[in-house]
Amino acid sequence: MTDNATPSAVASQRIATLIRDQILDGSLAPGERIRQEEFAERFGASRIPVKEALRLLESDGLVTLVANTGAWVSRMSEEECAEAYQIRERLEPLLLHESMKNLDDATIDTLDALAFEMESCTDVETFLRLDRQFHLLSYSAARTASLAEIIQRLWNSTQHYRRAYTLLVGIEHNQITHNHHHLIVDALRRRDADDAESALVSHIRRTRSELARHPEVFG
Repeated sequence: MTDNATPSAVASQRIATLIRDQILDGSLAPGERIRQEEFAERFGASRIPVKEALRLLESDGLVTLVANTGAWVSRMSEEECAEAYQIRERLEPLLLHESMKNLDDATIDTLDALAFEMESCTDVETFLRLDRQFHLLSYSAARTASLAEIIQRLWNSTQHYRRAYTLLVGIEHNQITHNHHHLIVDALRRRDADDAESALVSHIRRTRSELARHPEVFG
């Protein structure tokens, strides 16, 4: 946000951040209607910044806008989610490869610490927050803005289904996931792109395969 941003633009960003947080933490569920007047009242704003906030969230893949009808938290069918994970399987290893070229040792140390913190985590929401932080940090040194934006949107749109997967598997019985994280960190530390990409592909594919076994998640 620039220093000369209008009050309406500042309000839109603030509202977008608050709604985004509620979607990502599961407070607003996929398919739930977002009533502009309710959010305008909640945030003490007019409907104009709420409308702009919803447009921003639509570009993030979090909200679906229907002309002259309203706004809903985006949801996916089983087929759409599978496709999103297949795209992630192919694009995220590329982003990780590009990032690895520029990752410094301090960042890899942070990733290592996050992997161990997740392994000792007993709360699903904390685990999801740390997991998101881990992966997006591992991609953060890539100098490919367009690819990073695509991945960010895919992470946003699949957030609810990552939560469903984690609840299905149970974080207390999720050692394979923790092993994948450690393997990724080890490969990054050794600057071995092939091993890093292989571990990441297995990591993403496992979630897709588990979700395919539970179509009720998409009901």
